[in-house]
Amino acid sequence: MAGSKSCEVPERVRGGGGGPAARAGGAGAGGGRPLIITEDPLLLDDLLRLCAAAGAEPHVHHAVPEQIGSGGAGGEGGAGEARGSVGWESAPLVLVGDDAALRVRGAPRRDGVFLVGRELDDPLVWQRAVEIGAEEVLRLPDAESRLVDRIADVVEGAGKPALAVGVIGGSGGAGASTLACALAIRAARAGERTILIDGDPLGGGMDVLLGGEGAEGLRWPDFAGSRGRVGAGALEESLPELHALRVLSWDRGERVVVPPAAMRSVVAAARRRGGVVVVDLPRRVDEAVAEVLAQLDLVLMVVPGELRAVAAAGRVAAGVRMVARDVRVVVRGRCPGGLDAEAVAGLLGVPLAGEVPVEVGLPGRVAEGEPPGAQRRGTLARFCDGFWQRALGSVQGVPA
Repeated sequence: MAGSKSCEVPERVRGGGGGPAARAGGAGAGGGRPLIITEDPLLLDDLLRLCAAAGAEPHVHHAVPEQIGSGGAGGEGGAGEARGSVGWESAPLVLVGDDAALRVRGAPRRDGVFLVGRELDDPLVWQRAVEIGAEEVLRLPDAESRLVDRIADVVEGAGKPALAVGVIGGSGGAGASTLACALAIRAARAGERTILIDGDPLGGGMDVLLGGEGAEGLRWPDFAGSRGRVGAGALEESLPELHALRVLSWDRGERVVVPPAAMRSVVAAARRRGGVVVVDLPRRVDEAVAEVLAQLDLVLMVVPGELRAVAAAGRVAAGVRMVARDVRVVVRGRCPGGLDAEAVAGLLGVPLAGEVPVEVGLPGRVAEGEPPGAQRRGTLARFCDGFWQRALGSVQGVPA
């Protein structure tokens, strides 16, 4: 199908993973090249392998480099020095082998130094770590995953994680997908780096709601084999870009299941990219959905203001609150003789995030290709703008 056509992906994912986004590549822009200091050939092989898994091309020295751009004391060419060298203080991350600890002692103290080795029972290792000012002692192979994560953070220039907001319907037809789409649209128009994730395989596809079902880029089935750490930059660049935001949706195929490990890895990568992540959630809470809920800062549960919807939402809320750290209710419209927003929140025992009146003409505009939230003066857009102003604190005006 057109919507599931794959594009070329920057390949920067942990080497043990599977799927199209899980192949090794070069160091990413915006990151840096770590410095390795060791003469142990076996340890160096391990560290080069882990750097490759994280998408990093390191510099390699036998001792502390004397200055930026020089070969350094004991510096050698090879895998790490093809394009110049780096100084002790300028490297974003320094991996010191056990064998090199004495040679490093006396170097200026700095952050981001790790003492790495394979001997698990060495009683003097902590003394050597203190002497060189190491943040942490990492023993291979046990600490391989931890080390790959730290190296990948350097490559990706990891900063403040994204504000991650999930949207779930308290009952069928509550309008959760509509609200999730509108939240993403308004965040993107406010200048936030935004990723919209479709967590509901039976929802019809968020790319369809955005009018981009034919856009090139990866969909969920392409990530089903992902394991370990997914590269945040590679993920963002591989997804379709619609209305100034990135969208991870489902294709039109038959697959409706992504393993929990893949779901966890992909959402974690989206969060590491910073900005805003909005997730459209299904009403059932299975193991994969629980992995997503555990990473969200806030879950908005959309509930129409009528008694039957509130009864259904109570069961949904019970499942969500077992995993999510913060759940709030958004009341959508009010049926004749129905409940007001405060009454709905009170019956559910969930804090009220706000009320969204039904927006006249919205279904027709969506059918014509205009996504929810695109109308600046619409009730949905006003609710979303107010939400982001409160949640982000830094959003001022939201352009049309």
